[in-house]
Amino acid sequence: MSAQGEAANIGKVLSFLREWDRGDRAARGRMLNTFLCQNQGKSFYELECEFAQVSSLFLARLTTWMRLTYMFGTLLGLQLRAIRVFLSASGHDQYVMEFLEDGGVLSLLDILNHTQSKEEDKTEALRLLLTVSNAGRNYKEIICESNGVKVTAECLAKSNTEETQETASALLESLSHGNPKYQNQIYKSLITLMTCSSPKAQHLVLHTVRIVQSKMKTAHHSIVEPLLNMLTSIHLDIQDEAINLILDLKCFDVRPIILSGLVALLRQAREEVKSQEITEVSSETEMTASLPVFVQQAAAAKAIRLLAEGNQEISRDLLSLGVIQCLLSALGNREHTDAQVQASLALEVRTQTHTLTHALTHTLIVCHLCLVLCPLIPSHRGACAESHGQHTVCSLYAQT
Repeated sequence: MSAQGEAANIGKVLSFLREWDRGDRAARGRMLNTFLCQNQGKSFYELECEFAQVSSLFLARLTTWMRLTYMFGTLLGLQLRAIRVFLSASGHDQYVMEFLEDGGVLSLLDILNHTQSKEEDKTEALRLLLTVSNAGRNYKEIICESNGVKVTAECLAKSNTEETQETASALLESLSHGNPKYQNQIYKSLITLMTCSSPKAQHLVLHTVRIVQSKMKTAHHSIVEPLLNMLTSIHLDIQDEAINLILDLKCFDVRPIILSGLVALLRQAREEVKSQEITEVSSETEMTASLPVFVQQAAAAKAIRLLAEGNQEISRDLLSLGVIQCLLSALGNREHTDAQVQASLALEVRTQTHTLTHALTHTLIVCHLCLVLCPLIPSHRGACAESHGQHTVCSLYAQT
């Protein structure tokens, strides 16, 4: 650019900045809309040329205005999108450093904490934090030092929009990459989030936990209880993620706790069935209340099957926990068909992966048919036990 052209460009930028300084909210809103239309996706060097090498002056004005007005929501979404043009500019991280020096990260976290902030503004704030996090390890540490992990986790748990939840989850995942100093803090925060009530948040958290867990040398014991509780979910995507995490954890020191917990879930559902039989429960309301327990039983049987497939060591551990008797009892759960199906498939794996006598295998098959085709009434239990011996499902069910 010629000297005359540079002078004209500088004059244009100075005029723009004077107009900004003198403008009211409406005027600044128009200027921001024009800025976004003309500068989306530009690189650092393109923005520097556009603003005659003084683009930082406009970024500083934007950051200051945001810090002064975010509590009132004054064009906040527009401000955040304009700032993102600078922070996401490729080629240099100068804008990110300047934004941090002006207290930008703290303001963004305040926006997430502010009860009056709109969901769409929280999403934009999270996107800016994600951009900062992706700029490098030092920036991740600054966010974490500013209590960013806790604030982001709370936003994920309390948000009622999927876009905000997904962005918060992406930020937590980004903060976990290449950030060994705070990796354990992020991991424990994710475990705490596993107890949240939102199905979408649960699914996102499980996905992120799996990513973070793959980089950990150990697994925290506190992960087991909320993980097993997630098996009560009627959402198949949550169940699948939970079971996949259980499979990931089989290589960690929490495996014995998980195995005993899964077997205990089979017994818990069996006790629920017994309780209903004793009280002669038949109301739809009480049956609905028992559904999560039965769903959990089916999921536990499925997890046991997948854990035992091709793994003799885990199979032996499960046998020592009495898994066969518990799976046979699950076959007798006439209140939930899926529990019967999953228990049947798990027993089939047991007969394939562990040495059983031909007679016991035959007995399991016969008793499986008895349970599926015949009601478990006392007279039938006795007849089945007399016909097939003491290892039958019906006799086991009667004893337990």
